Amino acid sequence: MSTVSLADAKTHLSELVDRVEAGDAIDITRRGRPVARLTAAAAPRRPIDAARLRALTATLPPPSGSAAELVRTMRDDDRY
Repeated sequence: MSTVSLADAKTHLSELVDRVEAGDAIDITRRGRPVARLTAAAAPRRPIDAARLRALTATLPPPSGSAAELVRTMRDDDRY
């Protein structure tokens, strides 16, 4: 993580944004104290392709028991 003064951030904002896009995080200081942090924005989530999901689940074998039995088994196995 890098530290940059507010005056330098104003002057070199484009370069700082390029660094942030590359994965760096940058703290901006005013009079030596941190006041802000530049980090990359989260990537937008892609919508779920329902047809592809149906095709994937169609290839899975049917469950051998009920969901309640599966949860009980998982709970009991992890207890001891």
